[in-house]
Amino acid sequence: MVEAIVQTAPAKINLALHVTRRREDGYHDLESLIVFADIFDDLEASVAAQDSLDISGPFSAGLGAGPANLVLRAVAAFRARWPKLSPPGLSLHLVKNLPVAAGIGGGSADAAAALRIMAGMAPEPVPVNELTDLAATLGADVPACLLSRPLVARGVGEILSPLPEFPQLHITLVNPGVAVATADVFRRLRAHDNYPLPALPQPLTRPAQLGLWLSETRNDLQPPAIKLVPEIGVLIDELAESPGCVLARMSGSGATVFGLYGSEGQAHDAASELRRMHPDYWVGTAPLLGVSP
Repeated sequence: MVEAIVQTAPAKINLALHVTRRREDGYHDLESLIVFADIFDDLEASVAAQDSLDISGPFSAGLGAGPANLVLRAVAAFRARWPKLSPPGLSLHLVKNLPVAAGIGGGSADAAAALRIMAGMAPEPVPVNELTDLAATLGADVPACLLSRPLVARGVGEILSPLPEFPQLHITLVNPGVAVATADVFRRLRAHDNYPLPALPQPLTRPAQLGLWLSETRNDLQPPAIKLVPEIGVLIDELAESPGCVLARMSGSGATVFGLYGSEGQAHDAASELRRMHPDYWVGTAPLLGVSP
């Protein structure tokens, strides 16, 4: 009997996000430095006669477990592309630890975890580039979440440049419990043709290097998101004032805000203070996932 397979779905953080062009199809070209934190949803799967999904965890409320769920869409897309490499069905259990519609790629990370499970169960190797192309059909963040390592994403998120090295850092995340629709943020975006990201230092191995580089970058979605949810701006200011904070900024289209730290102790201290000030907010802290050898 085949044992259940478990994949983690780490939180995605946009350390910098520049909107560089509005395309004719209505989508936007972006450039983003993306990292992943060691804090995640869990997806467990075992072979079954047909596909099914149940969801538990602190953020399971209100999430549908039907065919429209990104996890089941990912499984269905894989099966349609590689029917001979797919099991007849999967019994899936998602533990939803990350807030929803929060700018940290929760749904995209879950879909990517499902694709990794399907590829891992396949009786022969699945071409990585084809799996990445399939991931892009499910959502702009899914290809990056498939890798879950430091990278630069361009285009609408499908052009990925994994980084050969990245400094060891810790992150504190805080979400005020307000869901933000990405489309609403983009509708309020004033400039659609901003400067691209500056060139990254080579090699990028020290936190100070990254901090200097980040000081020349932005999240272009942050100002319109703050207009929608003023709490985002308050949290950025509070994290920026915490000892040792290299950068405080919003991730993605929000409403999750992060503080970046060189030490685990500073990140934990900031998280403790935020929990004290905002007992009803979600707060998490973790090391960033690095570059595998």
